[in-house]
Amino acid sequence: MFSTYELKQLAEKVVPKKYLRVLGQYTLRATSPIYTGNQVQCPCCKHRFRQFASYGHVKRDNALCRWCLSLERHRGLWLYIHEKTDLLTKKQKILHFAPEHQFQALFKAHENIDYLSADLDMPTAMVQMDITNITLEDNSFDVIICNHVLEHVPDDRKAMSELYRVLKPGGWAILQTPMSDRAETVEDLTLSPEQRIEAFGQDDHVRTYGMDKKDRLASVGFKVELNTYLYDLPQDIINYYGIMREDIWIGWKL
Repeated sequence: MFSTYELKQLAEKVVPKKYLRVLGQYTLRATSPIYTGNQVQCPCCKHRFRQFASYGHVKRDNALCRWCLSLERHRGLWLYIHEKTDLLTKKQKILHFAPEHQFQALFKAHENIDYLSADLDMPTAMVQMDITNITLEDNSFDVIICNHVLEHVPDDRKAMSELYRVLKPGGWAILQTPMSDRAETVEDLTLSPEQRIEAFGQDDHVRTYGMDKKDRLASVGFKVELNTYLYDLPQDIINYYGIMREDIWIGWKL
């Protein structure tokens, strides 16, 4: 029997990308009544289930929301934004790369936010733009959200430099990526898609960051903060919302 992740991999071969998320969402929603319950709740869509769906090349149990398709990283970031930032209350300009639909809908609904989403390929983004060649003016944005993007980008230092350039002095960026506990980042731009799955967990990843990610970000100007909000949450909250403990990487432009 195919896992949710394996079905996604198969669907990507035959379904145009702009329809794939919608197809997956409604397919999973159709099965959601089977899993009705109160053991877990997605903070993004507020739906409750007995458990979330499993997901990933290396299967992670209780990972994927059966209604809005949020993963652990989305639900954790959702809580952080609501509980620990002023994004939803302060007037500010936000740039969002590879926009997750949950967050794009959230930000568009708030009148205090001047919002722009961008991506090179994603059809739901408001503008088509290469993160290594951002065609926007210097010092334009108060906040940038770049959640699990840099691991896809061959020239990640160029992308980091461009993000820093368009951030206003005093602004900050959320710069999440998959992480390992290694000191050094492991990357290989020569691998085939099949080899990337084995090396990095997805066929479109080109690296897994180590703790030297901090040095990479600092090299283009960012002052890096590792926010421990998700580590500080009680275990019952972690379990109920199906999130993982990880640092939230914040890059400041001082």
